[in-house]
Amino acid sequence: MQFICYPKCTTCQKARKWLEEHKVKYNERNIAADNPTYEELKEWHKKSGLPLKRFFNTSGMIYREKQLKDKLPGMSEDEQLKLLSTDGMLVKRPLLLAGDKVLVGFKEAEWEKFL
Repeated sequence: MQFICYPKCTTCQKARKWLEEHKVKYNERNIAADNPTYEELKEWHKKSGLPLKRFFNTSGMIYREKQLKDKLPGMSEDEQLKLLSTDGMLVKRPLLLAGDKVLVGFKEAEWEKFL
């Protein structure tokens, strides 16, 4: 299982604590230091079954600075994936990857069902 997070993010810290309390083994990846690639994001999006917009960190500074709320609807999926791959801080976190499953964000009930 891979846990992709930003260590300073409080939601990621809660998710890490949850994983440890549930004795889940995982490899941690810092999304800011090790930015997801276009190919990874494309695969995760497909496996998640979620709309691509859910992969954007809509409360982040970069999202607001680039005024992506207004720009995303006019962008193709390919353009959105390329944009996400430019900066890990644009990506919603944490992400939990296991086999063909991908969870985006931390919702305890969702994670319990997943495990």
